[in-house]
Order: sequence, then structure tokens, then C-alpha cells
Amino acid sequence: LCTMVVAKIIFGYNLFTYFLSLVSSHIHTSSGLGAKDHYKVLVLGGGSGGITMAARMKRKVGAQNVAVVEPSEVHYYQPIWTLVGAGAKSVASSGRPTASVIPSGVMWVKSKVAEFDPKNNTVHTDSGKKISYDYLIVALGLELHYEKIKGLPEGFEHPKIGSNYSVKTVEKTWNALKNFKEGNALFTFPNTPVKCGGAPQKIMYLSDAFLRKTGKRSKANIIYNTPSPKLFGVKKYADALWEIVKKRDLNINLRHNLIEVRADKQEAVFENLDKPGETKVYKYDMIHVTPPMGPPAVLKGSLLDDEAGWLDVNKNTLQHKTYANVFGIGDCTNLPTSKTAAAVAAQSAVLDRNISRILKKQTPDKIYDGYTSCPLVTSYNTVILAEFDYDGQPLETFPVDQSKESRVMYHMKADFMPLLYWHGLLKGFWGGPGPYRTIMHLGMK
Repeated sequence: LCTMVVAKIIFGYNLFTYFLSLVSSHIHTSSGLGAKDHYKVLVLGGGSGGITMAARMKRKVGAQNVAVVEPSEVHYYQPIWTLVGAGAKSVASSGRPTASVIPSGVMWVKSKVAEFDPKNNTVHTDSGKKISYDYLIVALGLELHYEKIKGLPEGFEHPKIGSNYSVKTVEKTWNALKNFKEGNALFTFPNTPVKCGGAPQKIMYLSDAFLRKTGKRSKANIIYNTPSPKLFGVKKYADALWEIVKKRDLNINLRHNLIEVRADKQEAVFENLDKPGETKVYKYDMIHVTPPMGPPAVLKGSLLDDEAGWLDVNKNTLQHKTYANVFGIGDCTNLPTSKTAAAVAAQSAVLDRNISRILKKQTPDKIYDGYTSCPLVTSYNTVILAEFDYDGQPLETFPVDQSKESRVMYHMKADFMPLLYWHGLLKGFWGGPGPYRTIMHLGMK
């Protein structure tokens, strides 16, 4: 009954947002039609970080003083793609028109960022427009680099291969899984920073569950190859995951990096990072590829990046290390924590407070502790809810052992978190579970 009620609510909401987008397309102006050349707050990027900060800044300085630069027509709730790849959700449920999520009255500049000029408080777009600002919030996300694996992305034209990291390839994962017959089911992790570091193995656990449910598990050899020396970065959760791996007879190969996919032959080539030059070829009947990732090209080599190309911000205040009126949030930053939507939520509360103080000529005083979260989906009805800080120490919200598989946490991931995202985070009202954690632990944590 609860599931039916939730389904009806979501259907009604989808219908509502469709009509809202039609109205919103007339409210927001794009590509310079009516756009100003100067804004008090300029937000770069229309992903989760950009939209939540636009909503928050609208309340601080007024909608007419805020603009968002974003070229995409559709905004996606990407965390749900894990379940799309496993056939548990539809890809259509993950998207909304960008016009419907940009706060009303805030200017939408439908362009790409082409150049930064922080010395003159200016940004250039690919449409030739020059926009100046008093304060800049950079929320450009990261870029996927399938092309850094030989044989990709053209290999996705073949069957039996998919990737949950792109809207173009996530349904290919489900096609590969449901059409699996027998042999190796391969799952990979790249040798770069990634967003949602648990997602590459979540689809492995879901695939295992699906193959058991359909009676194919005895014919499958499930293999997870990662260049990392660990299964997961936080020991408490890694220990729990290793127990699941052993119980379900999953094969984990550490220090193995995918370098080539021969999709026409259904072969994948991995290098052994502990033995440079040594490679191994795996045949597969299904492969899920997690691509290498990197900072936005426009950031690399700019005056705002660090030596690796990421936005160079203070890890405590999220303020740029050189330019005091520039701030960062989300995947594009060099913050030493996992790149997740949960991290964005916590960062948005810190930025909100610190920018508010700077607007009043005061010193930033709110500190980001590196909080991030990864709902590790281990089946179609269980989740291990990993929450931790900069030091890799668990920072759990609930007064239970979250390293245990939980049905309640699964429904939070699958049903509640999407609603919290659309109605809370993107509206600028959800800044992470910090205050609730204190209550849950009776002020002791």
C-alpha cells in the first residue's frame, strides 16, 4: 500500500513538474535575451551544487541579482542511475527540464563557460558573452573520459556492455544484465577520482541479486577489478563489504586497471598496477565500465585550478585560496572527500553561512568537516549506509550500526532520497543531516 501511495505521489509530481517547466521556460531567460552583464552572485553550473546555491543566494540577494550559467536542457538526479542500470527504476524518472529546477526569477544563461578572468571578476561564455560578478560560485561538476580507455566510447555500440555513469549508456547496463546467459560478468573502477565511489560495486551486488533471482547465478563468474588497494576507503564499511563478497562468492581483484575494451570480441584488458607492463585479458558476457574522470577542461590551466586541474578551495570554508570572492562546491573542487550529492548538501549549508558573513563584511566561521555519504546498495532491498568525514571516520546519522545491511535504508535510497533531492536540496532547504545527527545521538556525537 505504501509503495502504491509513493508511486502515485511521484506520478503526480512528474506531471506537475512537466507543466511547471512549460511555465518556467517563459520565466527564465537564456543566451542573453534580457540577461544583464553583471550579477551580484554568478553561479557556474546547473547541477545539484549550482541549483541549490542559486536557490540559497536568491534568498540572500534577490532573484534579479543571481544568474546560473548552464548549457543543458535537462537536469538529472544521477544517484538513481544505479537502480536504473539494475532495472529497478526508469531513466525517465531521473530527469527534469532545467527550466523547472532553476529558481524562479533567477537568470538562466544557456551557455558553456569558456574562460575565467578572476582578476577582473569576469567570466566569458562560449556564446561570446562577458559576465561580471561580485561573487562567483563554481559548481561545474566533473567530466567523464571514456575515450581514455582504448575501444571506447565506440564499444558501446555493441551489446553486453553498459555504464551507469551516463544517461546515454545506463540503459545498456540493464540490457546487458537481463540478457546475460553465462560466463564472466565484469565490473570496473577507474584509476582516477570518481563521483560516487561506491557506485561501481553497487551494480555488482545488484547484478548478483538479479542473477540469483533469475536462476542464472550458478553460470556466472562475477568479477570486480579495481586499481585501488582497498575495496572501500572506510575500514568499517570495507569490512562489512568483504563479508558480503565472501558470502556471495564474488571475485575481487585489487590493483587492476581497465585499459582497453574489445567489444567486438567481448574482451577487456587490464593492467596490473603492482607489476608495470603486465596485462591480462578477460572474456566477458557482460561488462559494466566506470570511466576515468577529471576536472572540467575549462578549469584546467585557469587561474582558479590546483596542480591537478581541480578548483583550488580551502577545505574548511570552501573559499578559493587566492580569490576571496570565489567559492566552490561539489565535484569540481579539490576537497579531499568523496564526490557525492550528500557532500554537496553539507557543503551548501557551509557556503550559505560563509557567504552570508562575507556579504556582511565578516569572516567566514562555518567549517566543513568533509561529510559525505554513500548508500551502498547490496541487493534489491538492502543498503549499507556509509557516512564519513575527511579522516575516513564514520559520521553516522542514525543510532544503529549502519554497516549492517538494512531494508529501511534501501527505501530511503530508492524512494525518500529522490524526493528530498527535488524538494529539499534543489530548493536550498536541505543542508545535510548534521543537525539531526546530534538529535539522534542525544547530543553525544
